[in-house]
Amino acid sequence: MPRDVCLTDSYWSADTSAEVMDTTLGDLLRELAIEVPDRVAFVEGVPDSSARRRWTYLQLLESAEVVARALVQRFQPGERVAVWSANSAEWVLLQHGAALAGLVLVTVNPAYLAAELAHVLGTAKAAGIFHTDRYRDTDMTGVIRAIRPELPQLREVISFSDWNAFIADSDPAIELPPVAPGDMIQIQFTSGTTGKPKGACLHHRGVINAARFAAQRAGVAEGAPWASAMPLFHVGGCAGSEIGAFSRRGTFVLLPSFDAGVMLDLIESERVQHVHAVPTMLLAMLEHPMLADRDLSSLKTVMSGGSSVPAALVRRASATFGCNFTITFGQTELNGVICQTRPDDEAERQATTIGQPAPQMEVKIVDPETGAVLPLGEPGEIWARGYQTMLGYFNAAQASEQAITPDGWLKTGDQATMDAAGYLRITGRLKDCIIRGGENVYPREIEDVLTTHPSVREASVVGVPDPRWGEVVAAVVVLDPRLPPPDAVELHVHCRKSLAAYKTPAQWFYVDAFPTTSSGKIQKFALRESIRQGGITPQPFVKPVRESVRA
Repeated sequence: MPRDVCLTDSYWSADTSAEVMDTTLGDLLRELAIEVPDRVAFVEGVPDSSARRRWTYLQLLESAEVVARALVQRFQPGERVAVWSANSAEWVLLQHGAALAGLVLVTVNPAYLAAELAHVLGTAKAAGIFHTDRYRDTDMTGVIRAIRPELPQLREVISFSDWNAFIADSDPAIELPPVAPGDMIQIQFTSGTTGKPKGACLHHRGVINAARFAAQRAGVAEGAPWASAMPLFHVGGCAGSEIGAFSRRGTFVLLPSFDAGVMLDLIESERVQHVHAVPTMLLAMLEHPMLADRDLSSLKTVMSGGSSVPAALVRRASATFGCNFTITFGQTELNGVICQTRPDDEAERQATTIGQPAPQMEVKIVDPETGAVLPLGEPGEIWARGYQTMLGYFNAAQASEQAITPDGWLKTGDQATMDAAGYLRITGRLKDCIIRGGENVYPREIEDVLTTHPSVREASVVGVPDPRWGEVVAAVVVLDPRLPPPDAVELHVHCRKSLAAYKTPAQWFYVDAFPTTSSGKIQKFALRESIRQGGITPQPFVKPVRESVRA
């Protein structure tokens, strides 16, 4: 489908002009090792530049094959092997080794505690786990030892501190198994903003092409260095960032964890052209005291997403870094990005939408009850269909049937509108919709208005129970500590300049930071619960008299 379209309803037919690359992660790496063997593929972006390990594409393939042959000594193709660790070079090598060995990598948030880890390993029926000995205050070795008796299928437990001993078992004479593009490559457990996480089964074809198309739309140059601190256990890290960089034959610079100062240093020292970062990371970079001292002239593009990207942040980052900006929207269940803005989109679209659907993706906005396509501009649920759809939730047939219709549409649970040009605007999650006195209120609209106030750094809007209206709108904001804090009346007046009275928050809460998932998504259920239990205190607020009468 051409970029300039004129739709008549909220339905986008798949653009099939760009071909899906029918390959596996192992075959992609083999191809790159032939085409650009001596180009640096991977840099471990630790703060000390002299300690940064580097792999060319040929070296990365050779190292991954060593890992693969060590793995097939212990596991059968198709078995699940978990990795419970923060970002590291060994994590990346394990990912590629598992792909070459025909194994399914189960990615686990290193912040998980015992019960969460047991749920993931048990649900995935993991035969093995690789882990670091500690993460922050967690004794990971001790946690695994404690839960192992309840996991009879867990045969192998390998610490990354024993990595050299593990790869010493590799035998170069071992023949690696055949792997197909449609085979499962990973099980990633959804963020868990509500309920227990479910394991989305991703496939080689999906993660490779979703990352590839996103990199192409972002305009990332051939061979460009690409820096990211996105967690590797999340699709935005191990696929969107790493495979995105490889799809452009570029250099993937991985931060072990996010640090704004280190990221700025890496942009300068590694001449990074593309950065992948969620909004909270960008804010930290923009507010870092050493920002003005760094040479960031190499930076061409910033890619963001994962949570709401305020218009003010888009404009500020573009102006400060002097680079292009692209916003992505995706979902684990869809192997990554399904909608994206273009770097040359006009300011209004760039700042207020999540762009047009990705190549080969069919997208529509529907009534979630009937599945009927809605008129342009009317909010509904995003449904998507195409090669990116997950294989299903692992060992959860009922949940899979609820998520994917018989004719292949995946119900995202996200609310949006679509305009005549096919650009989507997120209005919230289905469960986040606030119903005040019978009126639907969409949080994203209010959050966008709030973040235009100079003192508001971040904003999250939720519904709270009310005996009269059923629900009322509550705003939870993080203020800019460099500016005098506004009172709630000032923020109310600011909102009323752009919003109807029923949309304007009736309760106000100030917090230092939001509870988030590891991928940067604000956990609104946690905010609602904190409000309910009195964990955060409302700001003093009396609505102006004239508005009180009309409300």
